Amino acid sequence: MSKITILVVEPSKKPYVKEIENALKSLQHEVEGYIQAVYPWNEPVALICDEESKLKNKPFNRALRDEDGKIYDYIAGTFLITGLGEENFASLSPELVAHFSDLFSVPEMLVSIDGQLTVLPC
Repeated sequence: MSKITILVVEPSKKPYVKEIENALKSLQHEVEGYIQAVYPWNEPVALICDEESKLKNKPFNRALRDEDGKIYDYIAGTFLITGLGEENFASLSPELVAHFSDLFSVPEMLVSIDGQLTVLPC
């Protein structure tokens, strides 16, 4: 089994690089649940999270923003950023590690202000 280099983003923490087996079981272990892969960016990467994280009330992690910086969704629980290969997930390049480490470098918290949900840096 081959290993891949990924970026792990945990709630209230800075992202960190980790090497794991490129296998479903390893990905599920990292997110503590059944995985869901989404592709919110133009870069050749996948965001992998627990598909039931919101239903399980896992802690808020980070907001997802569009090109204009407007929040359109959020991620609960630990998530991963992996590269994309031809048929499987792949290692992140050093450039993509740097880019997504910077993008998620500031932990965030979700608060309710006057009945509206707002994301604030921690």
